[in-house]
Amino acid sequence: MGFGFRKSIKIAPGVRLNVGSKSIGMSAGVKGFRYSVNSRTGRRVTASIPGTGLSYTSSSKGSSRSSAYQKRNEILRRQKELEKVQEIERAKWEVEAYQNTIDRIHSIHIEADDVIDWHGIADQMVPVGIGQNEKKAMENRQMFKASFFEKLFKKVERKEAELDRLIEIARQEDEKSRQRIISMKQTAKYILAGDEDVYIQVFEEMQPFDDLLEFGSQFEIVIVSPTVIEVEFEVNGKEVVPKEEKMLTKTGKLSIKPLTKTKYYDILQDYVCSTAIRVARDSLALLPIQEVYVHAYDTVSNSVTGHTERICILSVCFDQVTLDSLNMDAIDCSDSMNNFAHKMDFKKTKGFVAVEPLIIK
Repeated sequence: MGFGFRKSIKIAPGVRLNVGSKSIGMSAGVKGFRYSVNSRTGRRVTASIPGTGLSYTSSSKGSSRSSAYQKRNEILRRQKELEKVQEIERAKWEVEAYQNTIDRIHSIHIEADDVIDWHGIADQMVPVGIGQNEKKAMENRQMFKASFFEKLFKKVERKEAELDRLIEIARQEDEKSRQRIISMKQTAKYILAGDEDVYIQVFEEMQPFDDLLEFGSQFEIVIVSPTVIEVEFEVNGKEVVPKEEKMLTKTGKLSIKPLTKTKYYDILQDYVCSTAIRVARDSLALLPIQEVYVHAYDTVSNSVTGHTERICILSVCFDQVTLDSLNMDAIDCSDSMNNFAHKMDFKKTKGFVAVEPLIIK
C-alpha cells in the first residue's frame, strides 16, 4: 500500500489501460475509483486524482491462502472420499442382505429337525442307585483335604458343610433326570401306540414350526390317524418375497429395480413349495407317521366381487419313503412336487390359481 505514478490510457468509457514500469493491467470503474487486475500484483483497488497521474492503490494476491484454509479443503476432500467409501460399503451390504433373503427362501426345506427315535426312548433304561452327578460330588467330598490356612482360621467345618450341600444338590439333579427319562419313556409308549391326543401334546410341547413363523403363520394340525396327519399353513408371500431386485453397478453403486412378474412369481412358487417340504420333513421327524398332507393357503383379491378370499394354492401328500429318497441340497422345490400326489396350478405371469385340496384317503 502507498503512492505511485503511472500512465493511464482511456480505451473505452469506464475502462482504462494502466501502464507502469514493471507491469500492465486493465482497470474499470467510475471516475476517480478503479478496480483493476494486474499482471504482476494481482487484484488492485485504485483511487486516482483525474488529470494529475497521482493515485492511491491497495492490492492483494488471489492465490494467498492460510494454512487453516488449506487444511479445511483437505478435510472436505477426505470427507467426500470417506462418504464415497461408505456409500460403496452400504451398497454391498444392501445387495448381500437381499441375496441372503433369496437364498433363505430357496433353502427353507433344507434346515429340517432331527428325527426323534421313539423306539430308542422307549427302550432306554431308567438309572437306579447313585446317579452320576451325586457320584462325582461324593468323590469331591472324599478327596477334600483341609489346607493349613483353612485349619488355622477354622474354616474346615464350613468347607465340609458346603461339599455336603453340593452332594444333596447333585442328588436332586439326578432324580430330576431320572423322572424326565420315566416321563419320556411313557410318552414314547403312547406315541408308538398311536395315541392321537399325545400326538397333539407333543406338537404343542416341541413347537416344530416355530422357526418357520417368518415364512408362514397360523399352522393348523389335524391328526387324521396314527399314521397320517394334515397341516395347513398361511402363505406370507407379500411379506417374505421382495418386490425389488438389488444389484451393484460396475462402479459399485446400488441399483434397485422392480422384479419382473415372472421372476417374482418364480421366487414365490419356490417359497411355497420349499415351506411345504419343510413342514412335511419336520412332521415326519417328530412322529412315527407315514404320510403328511400339506395345504398352503393364501388370501387374494377377487376381481369379480372386489373382496378378499382365502384360497388353497398348493396341496401335497408327502410320504416318508419318497421324501427320504430326495437329495434336498440339489432339488428344485417346485419341480420336486411331481414326486408326490399334489394339486398346483401356477402361471408364470400370474402366479398361483386356486385349487381344491387333496382328499385324504
